[in-house]
Amino acid sequence: MPIRLALKVDVDTDRGTRIGVPNLVADLEEYKAPACFLFSLGPDQTGRAITRVLRPGFFQKVSRTSVVQIYGVRTLLNGTLLPAPHIGRRNTAVMRAVRDAGFEVGIHCYNHYRWQDYVQTMSIDEIRIEFIAAGAEFLRIFGREARTAGAAGWQSNARSREVYDEAGLLYSSDTRGTAPFFPKIEGKIFRTLEIPSTLPTFDELMGRPAYPDDKIVAHYLSLLRADRPNVFTLHAEIEGMGRRALFRDLLAACAKAGVQFIRLDDLAREFLTNPMAIPVTEQVLAGIDGRSGVVATQAA
Repeated sequence: MPIRLALKVDVDTDRGTRIGVPNLVADLEEYKAPACFLFSLGPDQTGRAITRVLRPGFFQKVSRTSVVQIYGVRTLLNGTLLPAPHIGRRNTAVMRAVRDAGFEVGIHCYNHYRWQDYVQTMSIDEIRIEFIAAGAEFLRIFGREARTAGAAGWQSNARSREVYDEAGLLYSSDTRGTAPFFPKIEGKIFRTLEIPSTLPTFDELMGRPAYPDDKIVAHYLSLLRADRPNVFTLHAEIEGMGRRALFRDLLAACAKAGVQFIRLDDLAREFLTNPMAIPVTEQVLAGIDGRSGVVATQAA
């Protein structure tokens, strides 16, 4: 059985959309690797994320991942000392070019800062308004409704799941886990198929003594499983910019090893041909090694 790998691109910022996304499109096309690009579609208020300083592990992550180098000073001031650029309106042509190149596109969020930092305290009406705003901008850009979404910061709960079900998505990718499942939260089973990220992200490994850059590619290859799909989440601001060369090394190594790149929407349709075989699993909030705070996770 070949090893199968699906790539999910989280696009968080205006700069990542303008610079990182075209870089990734070029690299992925070179290696004939499909990917799902999930776009932040509203204002870029990245600068307001400074409120995360109180989260456990935040300073440790900042010190080892060179946040200023990755995101740039301008981005880290967006929404505070500088106006928040509207990502969708400023980058319509870039986003459409991704679709026109044959890549899958979907919703990451409307306001990345607001969703990642506040969705756990938002009411269902507030979450619905936020997601509808993202959906409206997606429709304006692409001329059709979104069929997939992946939450900013892997922040998901029963209320956001309810909104996803209302939207009639083909699937979502909000969690960290091991295999596709139907989420169960607070005793309720939700009908939108969840395809979790199964692999650590670059920023969870970068700068750690155990994972120098010259060991990261080999580490990823060692994590790939042949008995179930592998899902790797990358970021336009990291793999498409500051760590672009390292990501290209990973693509080359996967191609050399015979890894089969697959589309997430194709994977979703494959599983949904037999929905009764898809497990129902509890979705919980838990910590992830190398990441500050807690994220939505597929329970063991």
